[in-house]
Amino acid sequence: MAETKNIAVLFDFDGVVVDTETQYSVFWHKMGVDYLGMEDLESRVKGQTLMYIYDTFFPGMTKEREEITVGLDRFEQDMSYDFVPGVEEFIADLHRNGVKMAVVTSSNDKKMEAVYRAKPEIKSMFDRILTAEMFTASKPAPDCFLLGMEVFGTTPETTYVFEDSFNGLKAGMASGATVIALATTNSREEITPLCHYVLDDFQGFTYDKLTCLLYTSPSPRD
Repeated sequence: MAETKNIAVLFDFDGVVVDTETQYSVFWHKMGVDYLGMEDLESRVKGQTLMYIYDTFFPGMTKEREEITVGLDRFEQDMSYDFVPGVEEFIADLHRNGVKMAVVTSSNDKKMEAVYRAKPEIKSMFDRILTAEMFTASKPAPDCFLLGMEVFGTTPETTYVFEDSFNGLKAGMASGATVIALATTNSREEITPLCHYVLDDFQGFTYDKLTCLLYTSPSPRD
C-alpha cells in the first residue's frame, strides 16, 4: 500500500465526477419558467446549495419550495449518474499513490443517497464525502474547500480542487488551492480566467501530471 501523502484532492461532484449538469439545467430551467417567469435560472444556480437557491430566488414562497423539493427528489431518483470520462482511472491512480480525496458538493445527503443507490461504488472511491449539511456558506464562498483542507490537515499549497461551475471555480480560487476546471458544463473560454488549468475530461490525466502542476507556471490551461 502506498504511503499516505500530505496532498488532498477535492472534487466537486456534479459535472466533475458524474456528468449530471445538463440534466439539472433542464430541471431548473423549467422551475424558473414555471414559478418565476425566468428563462435563465439554471445558469444562476449552478454550484449552489438548495437552501441558497430557495433563499435567493424563492424567498417566502413556502408552498412553491415544497412543490419544487418533491419534484427535485423525484427527478434525482430517475437521473443517470454516468462518470465523467477518465475519472475512475484517475481516482484509482491517486489511490495507488496514497493521495487523500474527498467529494465536496453543494448537494445534500438526501440527493447523495440517490447517488449511492445508482452507483454504490462511489462511497468507496473517496476518503470523505462532504455535503451541503456540513458548511453554512454556499459557493462562491470557499468554506466547503477550506473544510476539506481541515479534514485532511493540508494547506492551500498542497490541495487541488476540481470544479466545473463558475461559483465553484471562484470558491476554489478563494480557498488558495490549485484549481483545475473541467470544461464539462461551460466552455474553455468562459472558465479559463477562473482557474489555473483546464481539462476537457480526465482521460489520460494521472497523479504524475497533477503533481507537475505544482512546479509549472499556472498560466497555460492544459
